[in-house]
Amino acid sequence: MKKNRIDIITLGCSKNIVDSERLIRQLTASGYTVKHDSDKVEGEIVVINTCGFIGDAKEESVNTILQFVDAKKKKRLKKLFVMGCLSERYLKELQEEIPEVDKFYGKFDWNGLITDLGKSYHASLRLERELTTPPHYAYVKISEGCSRTCSYCAIPIITGKHISRPMQDIVNEAKILVEKGVKEIQLIAQDLTFYGLDTTQKKQLPELVEKLSDINGLAWIRLHYAYPALFPDDLLRVMRERDNVCNYLDIAFQHISNNMLKLMRRNITRKETYGLIEKIRKDIPDIHLRTTLMVGHPGETEKDFDELKQFARDIRFERLGGFVYSDEEGTYSNIHYQDLIPSEEKQRRLDEIMSIQEEIAGEIAGRKIGQTFKTIIDREEKDYYIGRTEYDSPEVDPEVLIQKDQRLIPGDFRPVRITGTQGFDLFGEVSKTYSDVAIS
Repeated sequence: MKKNRIDIITLGCSKNIVDSERLIRQLTASGYTVKHDSDKVEGEIVVINTCGFIGDAKEESVNTILQFVDAKKKKRLKKLFVMGCLSERYLKELQEEIPEVDKFYGKFDWNGLITDLGKSYHASLRLERELTTPPHYAYVKISEGCSRTCSYCAIPIITGKHISRPMQDIVNEAKILVEKGVKEIQLIAQDLTFYGLDTTQKKQLPELVEKLSDINGLAWIRLHYAYPALFPDDLLRVMRERDNVCNYLDIAFQHISNNMLKLMRRNITRKETYGLIEKIRKDIPDIHLRTTLMVGHPGETEKDFDELKQFARDIRFERLGGFVYSDEEGTYSNIHYQDLIPSEEKQRRLDEIMSIQEEIAGEIAGRKIGQTFKTIIDREEKDYYIGRTEYDSPEVDPEVLIQKDQRLIPGDFRPVRITGTQGFDLFGEVSKTYSDVAIS
């Protein structure tokens, strides 16, 4: 054990990453050495930032806690703290079942950990973070919670209703990040498109994105986790007019049949969904859409599933992820519906959807061969440099594997000509100019 070293383990989504980064900044300001997701945990204190969204995530969080409980019993660490969504949702149960944890904190009271360590919370650093991502990109969270009422989702139970952050705080945080070398920010929230409705009764996401796009040195702004119902149409104008707003939108449609959209309480119809996508692609012809689709929700019939498959074929999403319904206690569907679809059938449906998407994604990638794209260099590996185009978000989207015929620096932008594909990924070589850049 290394004295005054704290190891932080982050599980779950990028919103948890932001919370961990804020905690790390506070701890380093108090004199601690902090390591994040280290391959070798050596600190005398371990903090686990948990996820409690669906069954698999909860299981991973509990198993991780138990792993470090065992390490504590073997005297490999002195203190074990747990924070995040799992402990927000199941605080009493966890305290009773895993008493070896020194203290549990929820999603929003993690700063109490600072006090419990005998240190003071530094209010002057509330907008600052120690990045755990590569230094050229960062996640920026614009709100907490969610006020939607989707039948299957436990997020509102865990985090409460949507609370928008003050716009100037977000802009100031982004400026601090850019001053430290960040060139790309990923705007995140459980629901970006609700931003401002709780505080001003206005859809303020377009205004926020405009203000962020005015920051000198911010090359790319990427939008994650939009919601289709009551979509702010003016956002498309901003995306079209502002060169540093990526032509990329992560918008979760989940399903397409009217039967399922009603059961899921999505507040949108099949016709409205197709109409929204048509408008988005008409206004921004070269946009790449990322979505998620759910299979196996209670009440999903073979006819509903056939409609979902046709939806994937019709729209040809550039990026698509799928997941099976998880019956989460306390949700509307858990209370009002019966989860009667066998797990094997759910998995079969997911496999079928992803097989359809694999073929579509391969065709879309193949059309990029011979084109040149502005590409940010993320890192160097043994055989290739790894980069991304504006159509690729880190961690979740395809990467560009670039030939190592010249020295490239992570964080730099270079024109890269696509020479081939493998699976979802692209192969490329650095071009001499941007003049032959083409978009499909």
